[in-house]
Amino acid sequence: MLTILGFVMIAAFLVLIMMKKMSPMAALVLIPALFCVLVGQGAHLGDYVLKGIGDLAPTAAMLMFAIIYFGVMIDVGLFDPIVRGILKFCKADPVRVVVGTALLAAIVSLDGDGSTTFMITVSALYPLYKRLKMSLVVMTGVAATANGVMNTLPWGGPTARAATALKLDAGDIFVPMIPALAVGLVAVFALAYVLGRRERKRLGVLTLDDTLGETRPVTGTVPEKETEQVLVGAGTGATGGTPAGTRRTTGGAGTGADDAPAAGSGEQADEDDGLQVLDPQRATLRPKLYWFNAALTLALLTLLILQTLPIPVLFLIGAALALTVNFPHMKDQKARVAAHAENVLNVSGMVFAAAVFTGVLTGTGMVERMARWLVSGVPDALGPHMGIVTGVLSIPLTYFMSNDGFYFGIVPILAEAGAAHGVAPIEIARASLVGQALHMSSPLVPAVYVLVGMAKVEFGDHTKFTVKWAALTSLVVLCAGVLFGII
Repeated sequence: MLTILGFVMIAAFLVLIMMKKMSPMAALVLIPALFCVLVGQGAHLGDYVLKGIGDLAPTAAMLMFAIIYFGVMIDVGLFDPIVRGILKFCKADPVRVVVGTALLAAIVSLDGDGSTTFMITVSALYPLYKRLKMSLVVMTGVAATANGVMNTLPWGGPTARAATALKLDAGDIFVPMIPALAVGLVAVFALAYVLGRRERKRLGVLTLDDTLGETRPVTGTVPEKETEQVLVGAGTGATGGTPAGTRRTTGGAGTGADDAPAAGSGEQADEDDGLQVLDPQRATLRPKLYWFNAALTLALLTLLILQTLPIPVLFLIGAALALTVNFPHMKDQKARVAAHAENVLNVSGMVFAAAVFTGVLTGTGMVERMARWLVSGVPDALGPHMGIVTGVLSIPLTYFMSNDGFYFGIVPILAEAGAAHGVAPIEIARASLVGQALHMSSPLVPAVYVLVGMAKVEFGDHTKFTVKWAALTSLVVLCAGVLFGII
C-alpha cells in the first residue's frame, strides 16, 4: 500500500503543478500532508517535517545569502561586461544565444554547486533573453540539463556519494565515465542548437545595430519574408514592445521551441525588466570597485571549490563584505536587501516547503518501498546486465528522490543484486551517475527553485519543457557508457 500511495502522491504533485492547479509551494506542503494522514501516520507529520527542515536548513541559509550576494554583484555591474560580451558574440542570433547558455552553464558548473551556476547563468543571460523576447524556459531547460551532466564531477556530490556508499575511490568511478559524460555534454549542445533553431524560426532573423542610440529604420527593398520592421532604440526599450537595439525580420508564423512558452510566460514582470541590468545609468553601479568585486567573487568560488568553509558560511561572509564595501551607508544596504527580498523569500520558502515533501516521503517509508519494488521487479534474466538496469533506474529514481536517499539507500541494494550476478560494484557506481541530467530539474533539488525564480518562470512550465529533454540526455549518456564498455 505504501508503494502505491508513494507513486500516487508523486503523480498528483506533478500533475497539479504542471496543470497549474496549485502553486509548487502549496503542492509541496499540502499533498504530502494529506498522504501522511492517508497512510495512518498523521500523528508523526510534525516529526517528519521538522526532520526535513533540519536537513535542508543549511541549504536554505546558503541560498538566502547567495541570492543577496549575487544580487549585489548584479546591482554594482560585475556581470555587465559579460552580458555585453555575450551580446556581441551572439549578435542577436537565437541559435548562438541558446548554445551560449549551455556553454556558460557548463563552464560555471565547474564550481560544483548548482545554485551558484544558475545564479551566474541567469544573471548574465536573462537580460539578453528578455531583450530578444526569447523563451525563458529554453534558458532554464538548457542550463539545468547542462548543469546536470556536469554535476557528476567528483566534488559535485553524486560521485562522492556513490564512492562513499560502496566504499570505492571517487576517481575510479568518475575518470572512466568521462567519455560517456562528454558525449552527454555534446548532446546538450546539440539540443541547444536545435532549440535555438526553433527560436530563430519563431522570432525571425534579429540583428543588433552597431550604433545604439540612433533611431534608424530598415530601409531599402524588403523581401517577402521580411514583413516586420523595427526601429533601433537607444538600449532602454523601444516603443511597441520590441527589444531595444534590435531589428527583426520574421520568417513566417513559426511556433515556439517545442512547447516552450514565449518569453515572459509565467511572470508578471514588466517587459523592460530584462534591460535594467544593462542600464548604464543606474545608481547602484560601482565602477571604481569593479576589480574588488571581481576578486571577491573569484576568491569566494575558489574557497567554495576547496571546501575551506561550509558553503552557507562562505556566502554569509561574502554577502556581508559585498554590502559593506559597495554600500557603506546603512540606508543603501537596507535598500539592496529589500530589492532582493522577493527572490530570497520565494526560494527559501520553496526549500522549506520541499522539506515537507521529502520529510513525509522518507519518514513514512514510501520512498524505500517504491525503490525496493522497482528493484524487485527486475527479471532474473537481466541480472548480468545490472549496470544497464541501474542506469535506467537512476533516471526516475534520482528525479523522485534526493541524492542522499538514492546513493545511500538504493545504490547499495542495486550493487548487492549486481554482485549476485557477477557485476562489479564499480560498474553499478558509474551507472548510477546517468540520471543526473534529469535530477537537476527535480522538485526536490533546491537549486532548481533558484533557477526558475531568478528567470521568472513557472516551475510547472519548466518541468513540462525540460523533463523529456533531460531524460533523453541521460539515455544518451547511458548508451555512450554501454558502447564504450564503461557500463
